[in-house]
Amino acid sequence: MDSNTLRSRMDKAISHFEKELLSVRTARASSTMLDNLMVEAYGTKTPINQLGNINVSDPNTLTIQVWDTSLLKYIENSIIKSNLGINPQSDGSLIRLPIPKLSEERRFELSKIVSKYGENAKISIRNIRRDTLDDLKFDEKEKIISQDELKKNSSEIQQITDEFIKNIDSIVLIKQKEITQV
Repeated sequence: MDSNTLRSRMDKAISHFEKELLSVRTARASSTMLDNLMVEAYGTKTPINQLGNINVSDPNTLTIQVWDTSLLKYIENSIIKSNLGINPQSDGSLIRLPIPKLSEERRFELSKIVSKYGENAKISIRNIRRDTLDDLKFDEKEKIISQDELKKNSSEIQQITDEFIKNIDSIVLIKQKEITQV
């Protein structure tokens, strides 16, 4: 078992989790809020950042300078259907996204979304652990490694897994604190 490979795979799961968290909005406008937003354009789902320039015009407003104005309605509909709670305002080729102050209820909803993302990340980490353990068990069955090596490696894998799960928990707590801060 190569612990560097295991850590690398788990690091990728954490990176994906952190990227998902960027789309959960806090009290300030950020162009990363729209990173996971897909728009039905040209017959396929396209990331919104490939359809126009996204800018933060002030701490409470995002703007999207749309390159193809025929996609305005599709972009607006995607924003409305997303779980961001933002109402787009269009004036031809520019979409303004005023970021409303978060209500207590909305903060609670966003906190639950962060928890869900955290649980999904933990599932990914556990799946990586399971795959690695299955490989070790196969190696032991094929007499490539001994039972003692299997036990030693299994406990090391569990320690690494526990470390990454704790990391996810702390990231979730930090993000939830950021959301609930008024």
